[in-house]
Amino acid sequence: MIKVLDNIIFQTVSEEARLQGVRAFVIGGFVRDYYLQNPSNDVDIVVEGSGIALAEAVAARLRSKVSVFKNFGTAMLKYRGIEVEFVGARKESYNRTSRKPVVENGTLEDDQKRRDFTINTLSFSLQQEDFGTLIDPFGGIQDLNAGLIRTPLDPDTTYSDDPLRMLRAIRFATKLGFEIVPESVESIKRNKQRLEILSKERIADELNKIMSYDTPSRAFVLMEQCGILEIILPALHNLIDVEEDAYGHKDNFTHSLKVLDNVAAVSDDIWLRWAALLHDIGKASTKKLDQNVGWTFYNHDYIGAKMIPGVFRQLKLPQNEKMKYVQKLVGLHMRPMALVTDEVTDSAIRRLLFDAGDDVDDLMILCKADITSKNAKKVELFKNNYELVKEKMVEVEEKDRIRNFNNPITGELIMQKYGIPPCKEIGVIKEYIKNAILDGVIENDYEQAYRLMEIKAAELFGNKSELSDK
Repeated sequence: MIKVLDNIIFQTVSEEARLQGVRAFVIGGFVRDYYLQNPSNDVDIVVEGSGIALAEAVAARLRSKVSVFKNFGTAMLKYRGIEVEFVGARKESYNRTSRKPVVENGTLEDDQKRRDFTINTLSFSLQQEDFGTLIDPFGGIQDLNAGLIRTPLDPDTTYSDDPLRMLRAIRFATKLGFEIVPESVESIKRNKQRLEILSKERIADELNKIMSYDTPSRAFVLMEQCGILEIILPALHNLIDVEEDAYGHKDNFTHSLKVLDNVAAVSDDIWLRWAALLHDIGKASTKKLDQNVGWTFYNHDYIGAKMIPGVFRQLKLPQNEKMKYVQKLVGLHMRPMALVTDEVTDSAIRRLLFDAGDDVDDLMILCKADITSKNAKKVELFKNNYELVKEKMVEVEEKDRIRNFNNPITGELIMQKYGIPPCKEIGVIKEYIKNAILDGVIENDYEQAYRLMEIKAAELFGNKSELSDK
């Protein structure tokens, strides 16, 4: 018997199914992951009968709480760290205008046919007479061993019925390091317009799962190969270069994916990974040919940052501080390396620290990941420059306390000192003091800032008698 089924949960399901006169099976990801030797605590039980009734009986026996979702015909219980979902076996039919199926009661075979990929149709019997027997009508074990993503039915049927499965094929291929069989790739190309019936939220959910994997770049390569990247993320698709001329330059699409993988190798932060993927999206619209130097992309960092809110809206990604974080890193990603000349000035470092704030460490991760040249000498130079900037940042930060500093002089203080209402001159004074600190004219110190305020105020307002006329 398969050892993983020794758990009391499976024994209890088997006994209660016998008492109710129904058949129950473990199906899907738990079985797949067992053969991949990936431990899983998520179990799906399909029942030829009422999944809810069986779940309630099992929960009563195990003295566990059960959650019932009548609208979906499912129930869920948790027991000793394992989450078990029960559902009645179903067969489905689809309308062309929706991915929501018409559902009828069915058999295990019906349920296996409606699943996305052969590797997810695998099931273990929980019947006492053949407990633990593998049921594999579509060759799922063979595809697991071969590392293939294949649909159990004709791929045109599988992908047209539920176009989210096209993204799931790419996601599973990325997660498991598998290949999508050629007939599935061609079917995705034929059915890609069906993606239009999906909600943006469902697409974003798949993309965020992809972004959490060890090598997320593979998914975007597959999306391009399958013809769906231009539908899902046109800003990234537009980075693909099609020119054939004497002016060579690195392919910006390939470069962006390399930077994404570089970041993924050192950080699990999904939003830092998004910043890596999108850091060069401004290059498509800023690309120009200079006969003297070749292709140029002036201000692509600024343009890219301006594009981020639109990209996030299009994907239904959050429009909150997460978007602003990605926008900030895209806008600043050129700054650290641009600081390196013959001498890294304290003033430039202070301004970078001020603008990046608490995200400066993530910015430096992105900056280092962005070093992808095939020219070994160029890479060595950039890495040396990177280390130089990083060392200088530590030195300046320790000395000047610039990161996220608050202006020692507030607007309220200026109004109280000079007896004036809110006006543009207050902003002028504060900006003058801020720049003086960042440029090293004065230290980040209240007394020095106060004296500078008095000097600037005298320049703006004249003597005290003149202020009363304002």
